[in-house]
Amino acid sequence: DIVHVNWLQNALPLWRVRKPAVISVLGSDYGLLRYPFMVPLLRRVVRQRRCMLAPNADWMVKGLEKHFGDIAEIRSVPFGVKDMWFEMKRNQTPEARRKWIVVSRVTAKKIGSLFSWGKTIFGDVDELHLLGPMQEQITIPGWVHYHGATNPAALHDKWFPEATGLITLSDHDEGRPQVMLEAMAARLPIIASDIQAHRNMIEHRRTGWIAKTKEDFREGLEWLSNIDANMRMGSVASEWVRKHVGTWDDCA
Repeated sequence: DIVHVNWLQNALPLWRVRKPAVISVLGSDYGLLRYPFMVPLLRRVVRQRRCMLAPNADWMVKGLEKHFGDIAEIRSVPFGVKDMWFEMKRNQTPEARRKWIVVSRVTAKKIGSLFSWGKTIFGDVDELHLLGPMQEQITIPGWVHYHGATNPAALHDKWFPEATGLITLSDHDEGRPQVMLEAMAARLPIIASDIQAHRNMIEHRRTGWIAKTKEDFREGLEWLSNIDANMRMGSVASEWVRKHVGTWDDCA
């Protein structure tokens, strides 16, 4: 009776299929609207049916209304977070070696400035652990602890409880990264690059830390090395996710 599509480009095969559709817009697909012919192609498909475009972050609403507001309803529907992340317990002690984690597909744009900014920062006291599949052949520095692909159970049971914070310096077309929502729900503070998707989720120094420069990045690491500041920021972030995002039941 109704078609649910993830990613705008996956709606193109609906040509001449008249069923109504809900199309979730996630980030990379929103970025495709910059490319020639994508908007007119999608308009041809969207106008053939009753249609709702549902970005998972409200910052995309304005752009979608500009391109499709006359032929579709635009409504932000944030993806939810499983209860297990809100219930997770962190294991932080003053004596512990600080473990900073990056959970990401390994590509040049996903890594961003991480390697260039981190090479004189990470070492014996502050460790950097990278988790995620290698999707481009890029050189990982020797001071990075690379663990390959991971899964939600491993993040929940091992990596998130032990981590001092989550880092993402992505320069990719992000929408609202799910792993960031899960980390925030689990009260794990985040240091993030200054892109629109991250600014939409993070209020600097309150629900997370936005790093525009290497010095910002270093200051954020020092700030969150204080356990009190770390726990306080994590708690505020979790409250924000519960209020503004909610669970998968809220999403449904």
